Amino acid sequence: MEKGHGSQITHKQERVIAALLSAPSQAEAAEQAKVSQSTIERWLRDNNGFKKAYGDARRRLVEQAIGRLQQATNEAVDTLRKVMADVKAPATSRVSAAKAVLDTSLKTMELQELETRMLALERRLEEMTRQKQGMLN
Repeated sequence: MEKGHGSQITHKQERVIAALLSAPSQAEAAEQAKVSQSTIERWLRDNNGFKKAYGDARRRLVEQAIGRLQQATNEAVDTLRKVMADVKAPATSRVSAAKAVLDTSLKTMELQELETRMLALERRLEEMTRQKQGMLN
């Protein structure tokens, strides 16, 4: 069996992963990759190498999408600010833009607060782990 890209999966499995990422359903992915749907289901259920490779590919795809969204952030903020400031825009549009800015600002503050708290908890856990290890030695 030919392996793909130095990994634990075959070229056929790589084709299936590509199809799973682009097709709207498993059935269509199976058709695109020229394997049976039961083969895909079996690999997803029983083949750890395939499951890992598929999970990694999905994560990369999401990371790429997030990167593209982040690139558009400044433009989105500029658009919202223009709509909010445009006295000729309908009031509903201006209110929607203002609400989007406020909601996003609040969510950002909440996330920053959670990150701060999480980092503090992680530091405390590390301290406790070191103290426990010192007591055991």
